[in-house]
Amino acid sequence: MEFLDPKLDAYVHQMTKEEPLVLQELNRETNAKVVLPRMLAGHLQGRVLSMLSHMIRPKFVLDVGTYTGYSAHCFAEGLQEGGKVVSLDVNDELAWIHEKYVKASEFGERIDIRFGKALEVIPDLHFDWDIVFLDADKENYINYYNLVIDKLKPGTYILADNVLWSGKILDEPSTMDQETKTLYEYSKMVKEDPRVENVLFPIRDGLMVARKK
Repeated sequence: MEFLDPKLDAYVHQMTKEEPLVLQELNRETNAKVVLPRMLAGHLQGRVLSMLSHMIRPKFVLDVGTYTGYSAHCFAEGLQEGGKVVSLDVNDELAWIHEKYVKASEFGERIDIRFGKALEVIPDLHFDWDIVFLDADKENYINYYNLVIDKLKPGTYILADNVLWSGKILDEPSTMDQETKTLYEYSKMVKEDPRVENVLFPIRDGLMVARKK
C-alpha cells in the first residue's frame, strides 16, 4: 500500500535531508537480503525519529522491536553524552546485520541490542527511560504500554509505530483481525488515558506520540 501520493512522497523525501551513509547502506542491505523489508523505518520516518531524539535529548531509550536496527541507530544520534539505546528483539537470526552496522556507525557504542521476549526482558531493565518506542508484535502493544507506563517519569515519551496499519483500522470492528483490533484499541486507550497527552501523526503507517504528564 502506498502511504502517500507517489509524487508528494517523492517531494517529501526530496525536501528531507538524507540519512547518514551507514543508514543508507543498512537500508539497501535490508531490502536486498532480509525478509519483510517493509518493516524498516526508512528515510523519512528515520529522520523524524532522529529529530525527536535531538529535540528530547534522551539519556535512555527503550526500543521494542529491533528488526535490522535502523530505528535504534536513528535514536542514538540524539542521545545525551553517556546515553544508551536498549533495543529488544525476539529474533537473533539478524544478529549478523546488527553487529555489522553497530561496528560501522559512529554511534554504535550507544546501541545495546538484547534478545528475548520483551514482556519478560523489560521488567529486568532498570533504566530511567526518556523514550519508549513500540515497534514489535502489534498484539502486545497494550501489554507493553501497561508494563511501563506507571514506572515512567513525567515527560517521558511513548512512541508507537504502525498505528494506522495500512488503513485497516477503519474496517468494521467485527471484521478486524487481532493485530488490527489491538492497534485500534491501543490508540483509543492512549487517547483516553488521563496520564498522557497524545498526537497521532500520519507519518508513513502512523506514529502515535504520547507524553506522560
